[in-house]
Amino acid sequence: MLAGCAGPVDVSGKPPHHTPEGFRNPLGGAYAKYTISGADRWAFLWRRMVFPGPAPTIPEGHMLPEAEALAGFEAMQGRPAVTWLGHAAFLLRLGGKTIITDPWLTQNASPLGGIGVSRLVPPGMAIEKLPPIDALIISHNHYDHLDAATVEALPNKERITVLAPLGLGDFFRGRGYRDVRELDWHDRAQLGAVTVTSLPAVHFSRRGLSDSNRTLWMGAMIEGDGQRIYFSGDTAHGPVFARLGERYGPFDLALVPIGAYEPLAMMRAVHTTPEDAVALGLDLDARILLGHHWGTVILTDEPLFEPPGRFRAAGRAAGIEDDRLWLMRIGETRALNKD
Repeated sequence: MLAGCAGPVDVSGKPPHHTPEGFRNPLGGAYAKYTISGADRWAFLWRRMVFPGPAPTIPEGHMLPEAEALAGFEAMQGRPAVTWLGHAAFLLRLGGKTIITDPWLTQNASPLGGIGVSRLVPPGMAIEKLPPIDALIISHNHYDHLDAATVEALPNKERITVLAPLGLGDFFRGRGYRDVRELDWHDRAQLGAVTVTSLPAVHFSRRGLSDSNRTLWMGAMIEGDGQRIYFSGDTAHGPVFARLGERYGPFDLALVPIGAYEPLAMMRAVHTTPEDAVALGLDLDARILLGHHWGTVILTDEPLFEPPGRFRAAGRAAGIEDDRLWLMRIGETRALNKD
């Protein structure tokens, strides 16, 4: 397991994203580059971590009251549905399974307690109000996608299957999970009538000061009830998505990240702009695009509520009808229909 390696490991015979020092992004074609200077990077970190400025006003209706969110989820009565819990956390009901993605459901996503990344709105459902969870899908180890407090607080760990990238298994086993499956890109896992396939993403991993890219990062294809859903986790856009569309498309629904993109010189190498997110969805041949990774926490310099307008404008410019560009309220549940 790369996560625990003290030095280079033998990767002979491994896929090209395996290196002796860890993992790297997909090869082939041109990707955005990290071009920010050291001084500008420290200025960005100062703005975000030390002096973030006043909190923005949260628009009315941005999130549902929890009672309404719970009622909307229950009204589906187990039918295929998606619920946005905020940021990259979704509840998916598919193939008789309840799956949660990247569950950050506590207040802070930081190793420093109350210092750093703190959510501006609560999750769509509190941990104790969640329905019984069958599986977790984890995209990578950043704190706003892999929250130790949430992982530890989830009940019934003995019945939950964890699907995580290579190197993250011990994180969950050490917290009481028994069925933990580490996936390389293109690996498949079966959960009853649901199939989950790990897909390449353009990002990186790091949880401390000296573990850069020692664990893998991934997106996921989730199939069940005749639906094919893409979950991005964190990713930048790049040529790999056209290849994924050719190999796995079309998709009924793509959960694409539309926030955390300024300054571009720093962020475009690892995150999508709203315009990139639309292009990514088109590459995958997705029928519906659902924007996430916005409206929960201030991670970067763009206005918190700028991404939705740019996402919808980019979709319209690409000829996508508004009813295929989903922008959900936190806590909202929508049915997954083929028509």
